[in-house]
Amino acid sequence: MRVAAEERRDLARRGPLRYLNLFRLILAGLFVVAGLELNLGTDAPQVFKAAAFAYLAAVLAFGFPDAARRFGVDRIITMQAVIDICVLTAMMWASGGYRSGMPVLMMVVLAGVGLVAEGRMVLFYAALATVAVLTENVWRFVAGERAADFLQVAFVCTAFFGIAITARFLALRAKANESLAVQRGEALVKQQAVNERIIHDMQDGVLVVAADGVVSQANPRAAELLGLSSVDGLRLTDVDENFADVPNCCSGPEGSLRRLGPAGKLLRCRAVGAQKDEQERADGQGAAGGETVIYLTDFEEIQTHIQQLKLAALGRLTASMAHEIRNPLSAVTQAAELLTEEKRGDVQVRLVRIINDNARRIEHMIRDVLALGRRDETLPEALPLASFACGLIDEFALRGGAERAIFAIDIPDDATFAVDRAHMHQILDNLIRNARRYCSGGPGSVHVYARVEAGGRVVVHIVDDGPGIAAADLPRMFEPFFTTHPKGTGLGLYISRELAEANGATLELRDNAPGAHFVLTGRSQP
Repeated sequence: MRVAAEERRDLARRGPLRYLNLFRLILAGLFVVAGLELNLGTDAPQVFKAAAFAYLAAVLAFGFPDAARRFGVDRIITMQAVIDICVLTAMMWASGGYRSGMPVLMMVVLAGVGLVAEGRMVLFYAALATVAVLTENVWRFVAGERAADFLQVAFVCTAFFGIAITARFLALRAKANESLAVQRGEALVKQQAVNERIIHDMQDGVLVVAADGVVSQANPRAAELLGLSSVDGLRLTDVDENFADVPNCCSGPEGSLRRLGPAGKLLRCRAVGAQKDEQERADGQGAAGGETVIYLTDFEEIQTHIQQLKLAALGRLTASMAHEIRNPLSAVTQAAELLTEEKRGDVQVRLVRIINDNARRIEHMIRDVLALGRRDETLPEALPLASFACGLIDEFALRGGAERAIFAIDIPDDATFAVDRAHMHQILDNLIRNARRYCSGGPGSVHVYARVEAGGRVVVHIVDDGPGIAAADLPRMFEPFFTTHPKGTGLGLYISRELAEANGATLELRDNAPGAHFVLTGRSQP
């Protein structure tokens, strides 16, 4: 892994090094061809010519890609930098020293080397150039020749380090940006592959349609739903002329139903604009002339699945009802048979009572099932909770004040609940009836209270002080036909929760040992 990383790093540096070698080649050729005409080498023309030809030979020798592969990129960079500094120093000595302008070329070389070198080597190159320039100026000073001001030379040498360090930082920044771009590119490729896989395996069909109505992209499911082998490149109106009004008529969040394609399947179509400008984003409308994405859903398959679920639920409900009705019906039949044979009046009265009780039980069960069938027929209103609950509890307290004292009501006068009135009556009737049945019977043993929370939520609590619910029965409390009372149908809590959900509310059982604590949560306004 480390070797591979080094190879990738060297490969990334060969491009900038190639351009640096091209600059060296042009500079060496300029020295050879027009060096003397540029007033260079005035103090020692022969030395300047020798240095120029040597520089050209070195550039040609170390500038080929084979040299980098043979010696390694780092060694080639170091050798070229050392050669550049030494040759330019020799030319500076042959051209009159510091004032010849060679230190400026050294700055350019240090900047280029700083972009391709690694680590602290750029400081070595700057130090080498500094030592070379100072040595050349000291030599002139000692020899009595015209030397440059040492303060100016010091400024230039300081600039060597500044340029080298700046070039190195720029190279690191460029390398970091390149690495980040590579990582993001790889992540984008992976994400694109995942998206393509998801779209390919979607159960819905996806069509990307250009402004001229031609399909630019589509997943296989779209072609399958339309009854074609492929839809790429086809004009949708050629596939089915009903596609002409799909972008306009199916732009809502729910779309609309259409029979499309040669297969004639009933499909739910939803069209959205793929391109939107700022104003159109604010208006929620697609850009004119942009692409449109059309989602196709097999509505026939959804209907079949819903029908299967309904039939399965109806089968379970029918089986449960048959089982639950069999017991009271057997009791009615047996009591009726005994009634025809029994001559004693007291026994006849008891048998008639058994018949009436079980007949009422069957009637109550059928009524509950019919109410369950009307769960979706809701007429929600902002129902005043306090007056509604008080009126309902007054129905339980017809026997006098002692019975009324069992119920403690704490509901704000302005609290409302968004619910169908008939559904709310059945929900609270079931909950309060259960609480009354299992409470201790003392004053305030059934507590009904409500709280208005943030966001327009209303929470109604029905709490009793009875023995509570056994831990083993908790998971089955809302199952149909499950009851712990001998005269119960087992549908009260199940229907109460179904009616609550039909009104956008929730009904749950909370732990409040030893009593039961039911919580009805919904909205205050429809």
